[in-house]
Amino acid sequence: MTIKFTRRSVCALGAAALGCAAFPPFAAEDPIRIIVPYPPGGPLDVTARAVAEEARHDLGNIIVENKPGAGGNIGVDYVAKQAPDGKTIVMGALATHAVNPNLFSKLPYDPIKDFTPITLIAQTPNVLVITPEFSQKTGIKSVKDLIEYAKKNPDAINYASGGNGSAGHMSGELLKNATGIKIVHIPFKGAAAAQMSVLSGDTQMIFDNLASASANIKAGKLIPLAVTTTFRAPSLPNVPTMAEAGVPGFDISTWYAFFGPAKMDPKVVEKLNQAFVKAIKSKPMAERFDKMGAVEKAGTPAQLNDFVKAELVKYKEIVKTSGAKVDLSLIHIS
Repeated sequence: MTIKFTRRSVCALGAAALGCAAFPPFAAEDPIRIIVPYPPGGPLDVTARAVAEEARHDLGNIIVENKPGAGGNIGVDYVAKQAPDGKTIVMGALATHAVNPNLFSKLPYDPIKDFTPITLIAQTPNVLVITPEFSQKTGIKSVKDLIEYAKKNPDAINYASGGNGSAGHMSGELLKNATGIKIVHIPFKGAAAAQMSVLSGDTQMIFDNLASASANIKAGKLIPLAVTTTFRAPSLPNVPTMAEAGVPGFDISTWYAFFGPAKMDPKVVEKLNQAFVKAIKSKPMAERFDKMGAVEKAGTPAQLNDFVKAELVKYKEIVKTSGAKVDLSLIHIS
């Protein structure tokens, strides 16, 4: 008679001897799904896939799926409605959990009540960039030049963003409010498409995620004018902050984090947190974050919960001051 041992049966028969705590907490036939609420190719998507690759050592099979639309709301709302078994989580971000709740007139989800925080992943500065062609045409070589040009030419500059509620959108609105200039927001379906619009000349500027812009900055295809955080980016030490460039109080960064549906089992949350924190703090991810200009921020679920609450308060004021609003009733979410 042949006896077949599965991973579950081995664990049941000899947990102490075989160290089953090292085995994935979920069955191999039940992969964990990470939902990225934005299109492929953007910084969230790239980071999610990199973290998933590292976390597979402890969690087994992980699948990354893209469910973009409505400024990230479609993918986030989808996860909020899934079973709280730890098999479906979302890579939330600044837009989905801090800006959109203040920007959209009504959302189908609550960023606090409808989710279980797992861990913050990283924060990345945005960088204001234009093309060499636009710089040569207008003479813009600094933020001061851009503001002066925009004041003399109202509505002549279109600024791209990865979507309503993105850090790029909020950065543009904050610049408008702080300086009184009139520039036109053009939202795209993701950061990659927004950047392409600038490179092609269809739009004139973008507050791009540093991770997305780095390659084209190094290649000379984009000119960095300033970063949006209060500190200079290590990868762009000669590029001033927006505050240093003449717009005091400017402080916006993109951040990413893992969330599950509300009411997840604390033991499952703990397993996911430990595995993801280990992956985020791994050497391969440290090297990737360094290239992206990102700052690793892995931590506890409680820390993420407190962080999101503080960000909600911060962006409530920014959105209110900017006057920006989006009517979700005009956007279909299924």
